[in-house]
Amino acid sequence: MLLSFKPFFIKKSPLACITALGLSLSLSGCQQANTDTQKAQQPSQAAAPMPQTQQISTAEKPVVYQVFTRLYGNTNTTNKPWGTIADNGVGKFSDFTDTALQDIKSLGTTHVWYTGVPHHAVINDYTHIGISDDDPDVVKGRAGSPYAVKDYYNVNPDLATNPANRLAEFEALIERTHANGMQVIIDIVPNHIARNYHSVSAPKGEQDFGANDDTTQIYSKHNNFYYVIGEDFAVPDAPNGYAPLGGDAHPLSDGKFTESPAKWTGNGSRLAKPDANDWYETVKINYGVKPDGSHDFPTLPAEYATKTAAEHLAFWQALAADDIPDSWRKFERIAQYWLAKGVDGFRYDMAEMVPVEFWSYLNSHIKHTNPNAFILAEVYNPNLYRDYIHLGKMDYLYDKVDLYDSLKAIIQGKASTAVIAKVQAKVSDIEQHMLHFLENHDEQRINTTDFAGNAFNALPAMVVSTTLSRSPTLLYFGQDVGEQGAQMAGFGQPTRTSIFDYVGVPAHQRWMNNGKFDGGQSTQDEKALRAYYQRLLNLSHNAPALTGDYAELDTLQRQQHTQGYDDQVFAFSRFNAEQQLIIVSNFSRQQSKTFSLVVPHNLLMQWNITKNTLLTDLLNSDPLVTQLILHSDNNATIDVQLAPLQSVVMALQR
Repeated sequence: MLLSFKPFFIKKSPLACITALGLSLSLSGCQQANTDTQKAQQPSQAAAPMPQTQQISTAEKPVVYQVFTRLYGNTNTTNKPWGTIADNGVGKFSDFTDTALQDIKSLGTTHVWYTGVPHHAVINDYTHIGISDDDPDVVKGRAGSPYAVKDYYNVNPDLATNPANRLAEFEALIERTHANGMQVIIDIVPNHIARNYHSVSAPKGEQDFGANDDTTQIYSKHNNFYYVIGEDFAVPDAPNGYAPLGGDAHPLSDGKFTESPAKWTGNGSRLAKPDANDWYETVKINYGVKPDGSHDFPTLPAEYATKTAAEHLAFWQALAADDIPDSWRKFERIAQYWLAKGVDGFRYDMAEMVPVEFWSYLNSHIKHTNPNAFILAEVYNPNLYRDYIHLGKMDYLYDKVDLYDSLKAIIQGKASTAVIAKVQAKVSDIEQHMLHFLENHDEQRINTTDFAGNAFNALPAMVVSTTLSRSPTLLYFGQDVGEQGAQMAGFGQPTRTSIFDYVGVPAHQRWMNNGKFDGGQSTQDEKALRAYYQRLLNLSHNAPALTGDYAELDTLQRQQHTQGYDDQVFAFSRFNAEQQLIIVSNFSRQQSKTFSLVVPHNLLMQWNITKNTLLTDLLNSDPLVTQLILHSDNNATIDVQLAPLQSVVMALQR
C-alpha cells in the first residue's frame, strides 16, 4: 500500500548491453565481454564442509502476474496530469481478451492478481446507476486508491464497458481467465475501508459497516469503527500547495467532509483532523482490539501453530456467537461471496495491522470452502512472519524487508552478494511461504535512476529471486518490458506507475500494440527483455529441481577464497532426485567473472555423482556447456565464465 505525498523524479537512462545476458540481439556501443581473463587457481585441497540444505518437496512454483486492472488495457497515450477518463482513457475488463490472457500466460503465469477490482471511491459520476458521488476531499487522485473500498459486493464501475453490468463483466473475466488456464486473485483490504463506504449491491440482509455501531462509545466489541467522541471529522491541511483534482472545480470539493463523530483513520490516527500523510481517505476497522491494545476475543492457543485449517475452523465454530466480533463475520461473508463467484484467492493489504486470530478465523473458513485457495498477505515485520503463517494460516507473505531490500541494495552497489545467503537462512524454515518480487504497485520501477538505472541491471537479481526457493514469483505488469513509471499523473508519484490516477503505461502500451500483444511497437531492447523474462519464469514449471532442495554455495567460495569469486557474484544449487542445478549470477555491470566454483563432496554424494559430468545452461538462448570435474579431495569444480550481468542455470546431464 502506498499513500504518501512525497514526490519522486527520474531521468531516462539508456539500456545496458544485452549481449552480455546471452540474448541473441546485438546492440551498437556494447563492450565485448572479456573472455580472456585468466582462469582461477585450483581451490584448496582441504575437504569442503557440506552446506546446510532444506529437505523439502512440493508442487510446481506459482508465478503471480499482478496487473493494475484499470491501466492494463488503456491505449490512450495523452497522460495529462490529473486527467479525466475522457483525457487519459481507462482500461476495461473486456481488454483482457483471450489473446491478452494467452500473452500473460506465456510468461509462465499461474495466477493473475487483478489489482483494484473491488469498488473503491472514484471521482466519476455514476449516479444514474444508483452510486453516490465521492468527495475529492477524501479521495486520493482522480481515479481513487484501490485500497479505499466503497462497496465490497461489487466492482469498480470504471472497469466495465457498461457500468450497470459491471459485476457480470467481471464474472465473465473470471471465466475467461480460467478458460485460459490461470487462476484469479483479488484484493481484500481488511484494515480499513473508504471513509464514505456504502454498498448498493450487498446481499439481502447484509448491512453496511458501521450501520449498527454505538457511536457514543470510542470502542465497543461489535462496533465496526472507532470513534472520536464529541468531535467532527476535519479534512487535513493540504501540504505544498496540494489541491484535490489538481485544483479542478468539483461540486463537492470544498475542503469539507461530513462525519460526526469522527472515526479513527485507516493507519490508526485517533485525530478528528488527521495529517495529510495519514490514510485520511479511509477509516480503521475494529476487530475487537481495545484502544489500549488488549483483545476482546478468545486467544488462539499456541499449539494451533501446528494444527490444520480444519482444526482452526473447528476451534472458532465451537465458540459462542457473541465471542466473534461483528467485523470478523462481515469479512468472512465478503470472502465467501467472491469465492462463490469463482475467485481463487486473495491478496490481503497490510495484514499485520489486523490480529492474527482474525486471520485464523477467516482463512480457515476460506480453506474449508476451497482448500486450494491462494492466500497472499502483505506483512513487513519479520518477527510476525511465523505467527501469520502458522497461526494465521497464510499461504504466502511478501519477502520484502529481507530479500527484496537486499537485492535492491546489491543492484545499487550498496551491499555484497553475501547478504543473500544470510537473509535466505533467516527464513529457511518458511522459505516456501515467502513470495519473491522485484516490482509491485508499491515499489519503484526497476528502470529508473532511483532503482537500477535500467531494466537489464536487475536481471541477475531477478534470476536469484525466481530460482532461490520454492516460493512463488510475482511479476508486475510492464516489468517485463522495462516500464519506467515516469509520468506525473496527479497524486501518483514518478518512479512508480500511479495507482491513483488515469494514466497510460508507455512500454506496456507498445508491447500491447492496440490489443495484438505482439510487441509490434516495442523497441528491440523491450522485446529482448521480455524474451528473457519468458525463459526465466517458465523455468518455474520446466525445471523440477526448483521444487526441491536448496544449498547455498556462496559461503564455501568465500571460505575457500575462490579466486575470481567476489562480492558481485552469487552461487547456489537447487536439486531433487530428478534434476540438479547450479545457478550463478554476476551482478557487475562492467566486469566479467572467471572462477572455478567449488562443489562440496557431500552435495555430490546426495546427487550420486561419481564421475565428471557435463552441465547445460537452461536459461540463455545461446546455452553454455561446461563440465563438473571431480578432484582427489572428493570435491568438484566447475569452470565458470560470466559476462557482465550474466546468469546461468546449469543442469547436470545424466
